Amino acid sequence: MRGTVLIAGALAPALLAAAPVSAQQLIWGVQAEQLEYRAGEGPDILAWDADAIVGTDELKLRLRSEGEYALEENTVETLENQVRIETPVSDFFDLAVGARASTPAGPDRYHGVIGLHGLAPQWFEIDADLFVSDEPFFRVDAEYEALITNRVVLVPSVEVDLPLTDDPEIGAGAWGPKLEVGARISYDLVDRAVSPYVGVHYERAFGESALLASREGEDPGTVLFVVGTRILF
Repeated sequence: MRGTVLIAGALAPALLAAAPVSAQQLIWGVQAEQLEYRAGEGPDILAWDADAIVGTDELKLRLRSEGEYALEENTVETLENQVRIETPVSDFFDLAVGARASTPAGPDRYHGVIGLHGLAPQWFEIDADLFVSDEPFFRVDAEYEALITNRVVLVPSVEVDLPLTDDPEIGAGAWGPKLEVGARISYDLVDRAVSPYVGVHYERAFGESALLASREGEDPGTVLFVVGTRILF
């Protein structure tokens, strides 16, 4: 899958250049949805979830990065990068294809990606992705922005990873989902560009994934308190 990642990254600019732009304006942007410090029973963590886009309404290149850095151990616990090409398939959803590289302190994993990204009814932002390799898994995450005032926003979120095969080296058991649930209250300090927030983040493994965590002496569930900021430009 390493070759898939390199090929996707090399072809993406060419695909964008070859696509008919007509009168559409080139759009681009960078946002860090989560840039935060997490504290709980385990080691304190710096975590991020960010992406960048460039393209048009009809064809976009999206780069994604998310990960966790354990401060006490000075190690990267998780690191995931994606390159995706997205094109609309309806008024509210884009089809995405691309590649994913997971290169944490443990074993590396590489996947092809096919998924949908967009807005569901009631304005829930949804990502549903199938990651294809010898260790396939499915992921769906949803997020909602609830305005409390014009500047104060509550953002609940949920993410579920569902391994389709056993991958004990990374603590994944077949059909043993891993759940992440969060709630963050932010304040729009500079319009929507800079929004500091506080909140809570909960992680839990189930089924075979929980059994693998227990065998390694790890707690399958943990609650973390977070402080951070959202950045958009």
